[in-house]
Order: sequence, then structure tokens, then C-alpha cells
Amino acid sequence: MLYNGDVAFQKGLKELNSKYKDDYWKRLPIEPLKVEELAIPGIKGTNDNSNESFEKAEEKAVKAVQKHSMQIAGKERNNQIDEAYLLLGKSRYYSQRFVPALEAFNYVLQKYPTADLIHETRIWKAKTQLRLNNEEQALQLLQFMLKKEELLEEDILEKAHTAIAMVYTEMDSTDQVVHHLKRATITDNDKEQRARNLFILGQVYRERNDIDSSQTAFQQVIEMKKIPYKYRIHSQIEKAKNLSDSTDTNALIETLDKLIKDRDNRPYLDELHYQTGLVHQKLGRIDVSEEHFVKSVHTKNAKPFQQGLSYEELGNIYFDKAKFVDAGAYYDSVLSIPVANKNTKRLRRLKRKRENLEEVISFEEITQKTDSILDIVAMSKEEQTAFFQAHIDKLKEAEEKAKQETLNAGFGSFDDARNQASGNGKWYFYNTQVVGFGAQEFQRVWGNRPLEDNWRLSDKSVFRNEEVEESTEIVADEIEDSKKYDIASYLERIPTENSAIDSIKSVRNDAYYNLGLIYKEQFKVYELATDKFEKLLTFSPEERLILPTKYHLYKAYLAINSPKASNYKKEITTNYADSKYAKLILNPQSILEDVDDENSPENVYKKMFYEYEEKKYDEVIIKTETAIKQYTDLPILPKFELLRAYAIGKKDGIEAFRTALEFVKLNYSNTEEGKKAAQVIETISAQ
Repeated sequence: MLYNGDVAFQKGLKELNSKYKDDYWKRLPIEPLKVEELAIPGIKGTNDNSNESFEKAEEKAVKAVQKHSMQIAGKERNNQIDEAYLLLGKSRYYSQRFVPALEAFNYVLQKYPTADLIHETRIWKAKTQLRLNNEEQALQLLQFMLKKEELLEEDILEKAHTAIAMVYTEMDSTDQVVHHLKRATITDNDKEQRARNLFILGQVYRERNDIDSSQTAFQQVIEMKKIPYKYRIHSQIEKAKNLSDSTDTNALIETLDKLIKDRDNRPYLDELHYQTGLVHQKLGRIDVSEEHFVKSVHTKNAKPFQQGLSYEELGNIYFDKAKFVDAGAYYDSVLSIPVANKNTKRLRRLKRKRENLEEVISFEEITQKTDSILDIVAMSKEEQTAFFQAHIDKLKEAEEKAKQETLNAGFGSFDDARNQASGNGKWYFYNTQVVGFGAQEFQRVWGNRPLEDNWRLSDKSVFRNEEVEESTEIVADEIEDSKKYDIASYLERIPTENSAIDSIKSVRNDAYYNLGLIYKEQFKVYELATDKFEKLLTFSPEERLILPTKYHLYKAYLAINSPKASNYKKEITTNYADSKYAKLILNPQSILEDVDDENSPENVYKKMFYEYEEKKYDEVIIKTETAIKQYTDLPILPKFELLRAYAIGKKDGIEAFRTALEFVKLNYSNTEEGKKAAQVIETISAQ
């Protein structure tokens, strides 16, 4: 009975370990056991730990006691019954029935104090106490054992040091954890646990910034024999994570490339490509690192968390390149990946970063769309016809190609169709890998789009003008299927009314102006800002935009020490000598000092604040947005931003308020207004 019970127990333990998934981006737990947070003591758990093998082991242990216990004169005469009780306790432990497990261990300690397995039983009792949150009792029991460690056998000593390291982990005593893990790894009676302990030691050393010791620990794991391969390959990856200025990067890249080529490492390619990308990124090889991050994302069976990290790095690369639309798409991909906890510090920070890109992505889409429309409007009838004919030809070619591929791959014999239906065919709709890849690509390119008509159009308020919406209908994506090959259906959607064309131009000009401001003020990418402003001036924009655009060009060129700054300074101070912008250039303080002026920034702010108190939130939002553009370089700007945030909060609710406050906090962190925004955010989050 005990033999069969032990076989069932080992089988259950093997099943448990095979189902347990370690998170190598965190410090591993010393014992790979996922404990239910709300498990009720004495009640069988509901997760994978409670399997039939442990139940069978417990049943055999109970039968052994019931049928073969020989209590004679108050003494147990069968010297295997203590083993039965130990097996009973261990089975209950892994089924997460910790109180009954503790009862079994206590019975052994009380009834069989001289048994050969008494020390092992004490270790199991201490581990059970730890699972019941009785750390002090567990610690006392193990310390009592280790006082006489010279009397303990090697395997028991290993287990005792491992168990007490578990206790100190819960008590956040890192020095003691390191000490006992080192003692537990002196010998290797349990090779798998020794490998795990060394791996954790490497992680702890890195947390303490002791990189040399960390590298040594991971190298010891790599050199071990007869251990699970996951520890060896992840030790190689962890060594790459320890990248520092003293690292031999050429040797590291060579090692990682060799691991990538090894067929046995295919389950770990997502992590290997990611770490290789980080090394190349540190060396300034951005294009090579980007290739590895892309491969990491699209590796078969890539882990969601790892995909998120790779998408984030791709987003950062495009952000640094000032390709904010692409960066936003990659950040969307990170945020769309399902995770257990979306409220982590990393994801909150990434979400804020993505929200800051919302405006620039919106305005970039508007400029692309309006530029395309106006380019078509400027064509002659013959050029328009040729343009749409070329588009129609491409549509036909693409559709024919797709149809042919479908015929070749998806419509074979009846057996082929049956294979497809079972998921084994070649038709791509039945290939889960291809479908998953397509879904990821859609998320990367388009982000999260609702299931609705015209989903390709972002819902931007600037396009709510009916004339502009009608004009954008020439976009090919919105042509009905029945008319997508009819040139006339495209041509008739081209705006011809001057009022409609002027409306599109006005939308485009505003978008270019706002993009220039965002690139200049928010992202400090002055080259992009000057490009947008200069291009805007070539459009002969409305008079209201010309002077502000030239002023911002002056400030942007001044920031990059361009000689063009003096040209714009001369033009503004000469041709617009009486304007506020000329005063800002020649004597910025004069505007602030003119407090008696009804239109001074201080008086404008006071008027808006009174309107806010009168609950005129819509008016305050509109006026503060105008003031923000007008007083861009004045110290009073954060006041308008904070007032705008409060008005948005009153009008649109708590989430909109939080988003607006985040903007003030991030962009004016050193001002009183920025600090006030941070305080309010903390107050909101605490509620």
C-alpha cells in the first residue's frame, strides 16, 4: 500500500511541476507551489494542485494505517506506520489542506519521536506552518533543528536550509535568504532544488546590484547536469539581463545567436530575441535591435508578457525616432494584451505615455487625409481618372490574387475540406497561428477599433464638420463594394464647391499648426516642429495663424541655434511691431507688468476663473485652449492648463479629470500647478 501510495504521490508531484509556470521576470519562489489566496483551511482546493494522484496517495496512506497499524501496550509495533502518516501529511500539503496536513505531521512528532524520518517531518511541519502564515513558529522549529546540524545528514541539511530560506523570504530578510540558500547549495542530493536555489541566488544578487556574484550563480546552474533544461536556458538569459558596461558584448551576442540557432531552444525564442535586441540597442545598433524585437513578437507561442515587453521596446524605438503614430500603435498593442493585473506601475506609465500621443496621432491622421483630398482636388480631370483607375487596377489584382490563393489552398477534395474543418487544413482561416498573427498585426497598425461602419476613421472632433465628412467620402475604403470598380463613384465624391474645399483647407491648416505646437512644446522635437510650421506657411493660411506660426518658428529655431531665428525675429519686430509677439521677443516682462491692461494674461485668467465659478465649463474649456496657444511662453501658462483640467473634470467626469491632470503633472512637474495636479491625482486614486 505504501509503495503504491508513494508512486501516486510522485506522479502527482510530477503533474504539479509540469503545470506550474514560473514567471522569470520576477524572483522565483523557492518552492514551486501556487497557493490559493482565499483557500479555506481544511477544505480541498480548486486549482491544479488538487489532483487525483494526491487523493490516491492519501487514500493508500489511510488504508495502510487502518489495516496494518499494530498498537500493542501503547506502542506502535509496525515501523512503517510513521511513513504512512508522513505520506498522508505530504499529500494533504500539496492538496492545500494545510490544517489536516499539520495534524498528520504533529501525530508523527508526538507518537514516533525516535523515528528515522523525524527530521524530515519537522521540515514539512515548518513548511506547513509557513503556508498557514505562522512564520515565527516555522522559524523556531527550523532553528531548533539547525542548532545540531552536525548530526543531520546531507539531504536533510539541504532541505532544512531551503525551508528556512522560504521563511526568511516571507519575512523580507534578504541577507538570511542568501546565507541559507548558499548553505543549501553546497551539496546536490536534490539536483533540481539545488538548481532552483542557485537560480534564485543569482536573482537576489542582481537585486542587490552584485552582478559578479549573480553571474557566478547563473553559470553554476548552466554547468549542472541532470537538471530540467528550463533552468539552464533561463540562466543564459539571466546572464544577458546582467548586461553592464563591463560586459563583453561580442561574446554575449555570439552566445545568444548560437542559442537562437539551436532547435531545442524554439520554446524560448521570444525571450532570446528580446535579450539579443537589448544588447544591440545598448551598442547603438537600433535597426538590428528592432529586427530582433519584431521576431520576439512574432515567435510561435510567444508568451503574452514577453510580447508586451517587445512591443514596448518597438514603441520606444519609434518614439525616439519621433514617429509618434507608429509608436502609439505599438503601445496600443502592449495595452491590448490580456494580463492578470493591468494596474501595474509599468502599464500605468505606458498608458499615460500613450494618452499623451493621442493628439499628435489624431492631427497626423487629419493632415494625411486632408493632404490626400486636396492633392486629388488639385488634379485635372484626366489625372483624377488615371489616379482612380490605377487604384481600381490594384484592387482587382489584389482580389484576384487572394481568390487564387483561396482556390489553391482551401478548396481541394472533400478530404481536404474535412481536414480544414478539423483544423488541420491549409486554408488560413483554420490556421490559428496565422489568424493570431493577423489579429496582432491589426492591433499594431490600427489599435483598438470598435465594431462599426467606417471603422478606419478615428472619431476625431475636428472632422465633425458635415462638409468635411462629405468630402472625405472619396477615400477608397469607404466606397461600397458594388461601386468599388466604378470610376464615376470616386469622381463624384471629389469636393468641387469652394466652401467645402476651403473648409478642408482650414481643418488642414489647424492640424499643421497644432502639430507644430505639440512637437515644439510637448516633445521638444524642434526639427519636426519647424517642418510643420514652415509647410503651413506655404499653404497661405488664415491671417490668424500667420503671426503665431512665425513666432513659434522663431522660438524653435532659437532652441536649435539656427540662424533662421534672427530672420523671424527681425520680421516679427519690424512688420508686427505693435503685436504681443513682438513685445514677447523684445521685452517679455512688459506683458506681465501691464496688469492694468484689460487683456493682460492675469486679467484674462481672472475672468475665466470667475466663469468657472459660475459653472460655465464649456466656455472655460474653449477659452483656456485659446489662451494656452496665445501665452505659450509665459509663466502663467500652467495656470490656464490646470483651470482647463478642472473644467473638464466638472463637465466630463472623474476619468477625464484624471487624464487632464496627468497632462499637467507630466508637462509642468516643477511648477506649483504641476505639484497640485499630482496631489489631486493621489487623492482620486485613494478613493
